[in-house]
Amino acid sequence: QVQLVESGGGLVQAGGSLRLSCAGSGFIFSINAMGWYRQAPGKQRELVATITIGGSTNYADSVKGRFTISRDGAKNTVSLQMNSLKAEDTADYYCAASLRTNSYSAYRESDFGSWGQGTQVTVSP
Repeated sequence: QVQLVESGGGLVQAGGSLRLSCAGSGFIFSINAMGWYRQAPGKQRELVATITIGGSTNYADSVKGRFTISRDGAKNTVSLQMNSLKAEDTADYYCAASLRTNSYSAYRESDFGSWGQGTQVTVSP
């Protein structure tokens, strides 16, 4: 089992930046991929970005060019740098970890078995 704790959410004006971090503990040496998902009020949870142990990344089209996911294996953390934020980025952001070994690098939501409690991001217009 892996425990995940997110931090870094908050309120920011449109066009601004925020950096989210997620620290893992537990069976961290079994993690093969980590990711960020988000859920806006009244909407389903959706992919933001994922990163594999090998460094392969996958982004939602809506955040490409604005968000960057990175991982520090030594510190067992994954971060999400969010630039040029828009009002539509407002959501609860969740960190996720997968212990699965897949043949593909674009991990799916169903591949992630461990989730953090979420951190709120609010972007004012």
